[in-house]
Amino acid sequence: MEILADKIRPQKIDEVIGQSHLIGKDKILSNLVLNKKLFSMILYGKPGIGKTSIAAALVKELNIKYKFMNATINNKADFDGAILEAKMNGEMVLIIDEIHRMNKDKQDILLPFIENGTVILIGLTTSNPYYKINPAIRSRCQIFELHELNLDDIIEGLKRACHYLKDIVIDEETLKYIAKLSSGDMRSALNLLEMGYYSTSNQKVDLEVIKNINSKPVFFHDKDEDGHYDVLSAFQKSIRGSDVDASLHYLARLIEAEDLDSIYRRLSVIAYEDIGLANPGIGPRLYAAIEAAERVGLPEARIPLGEIVIEMALSPKSNSAVLAIDEALNDIHKGSTGNVPNHIKKSSPNYLYPHNYSNDWVKQDYLPANLMGRKYYNGKNNKVEMSLNKLHNEMRSDNK
Repeated sequence: MEILADKIRPQKIDEVIGQSHLIGKDKILSNLVLNKKLFSMILYGKPGIGKTSIAAALVKELNIKYKFMNATINNKADFDGAILEAKMNGEMVLIIDEIHRMNKDKQDILLPFIENGTVILIGLTTSNPYYKINPAIRSRCQIFELHELNLDDIIEGLKRACHYLKDIVIDEETLKYIAKLSSGDMRSALNLLEMGYYSTSNQKVDLEVIKNINSKPVFFHDKDEDGHYDVLSAFQKSIRGSDVDASLHYLARLIEAEDLDSIYRRLSVIAYEDIGLANPGIGPRLYAAIEAAERVGLPEARIPLGEIVIEMALSPKSNSAVLAIDEALNDIHKGSTGNVPNHIKKSSPNYLYPHNYSNDWVKQDYLPANLMGRKYYNGKNNKVEMSLNKLHNEMRSDNK
């Protein structure tokens, strides 16, 4: 039972939807077909944007013998067999999905044959190959990043698919709704269209039919891949940048994925890394919000989380504490430690107890001699830290 997404897969490179930076007049992949030449490459990008379609179109249009494989499903024996087949044919394209999961044994088998041209590799991955793929494989391939498909691209793909669905009745509003639900994933859009078509008795696909199947947006959010961490990164950077609306958007995506643990952890980091001493009371308020969210659960958890995210986004920011501790750690890593001064060693009779002095402060040295005068903390220009610095300077002045 071949699915619709496979039925309409492009047979030629110029039939691929989107990726205009790689496909079209005088573009790289189109010119490879024009010149009847193929090189090893890695195609990476989000799911459903055309990686497999491009690979299939290239080998079919160039009429090159090829084999589809998966780095997680196919074992070492499968790869041995593919290499033997390539040797017998003199040349073969191996299209390997999830190539970032290929283990060292499989890589070692392939490397020499990619090197001598017996195997032309087309690797497909949702992960950034510069981080996730072995450098030995990566150095033998050209890397092409695929761009996200826009709404018009998805609608175009849906309209093409309608020609394969006999007597389908569907309007522009429904096509647009399906496209929006897909969030740029062509495969998701086609699967939803096909499900809608076969779930009716009269082949009429309207908004009600689609909403009964799926009313929740599909967005790229996989806990095991880059998409999950991209959303978390955007969440923190939006709060750090004081963009309250963007902060709420990414919070909503994380809530929709029901990923409360990641929300709690990331907000805890933000409270101390990005807001810090500019608003030191944010930590206790955050933990109160987390406690409330934990007690009520979803969907009500969205309320205390939404409130604290708004407060954190609009809060003054300071990373002075992060910079200070990192500077101190940097000295430790470089070996700049030195001996603890004798007068603050355990049970030293020469220690001056600050509480016995006015303002609970007395002048004495605390840093090792080789770090005397070293300054790690530099307060930022916000109300709280300016007040702390003023108090600190007054104490020193009173006790000189």
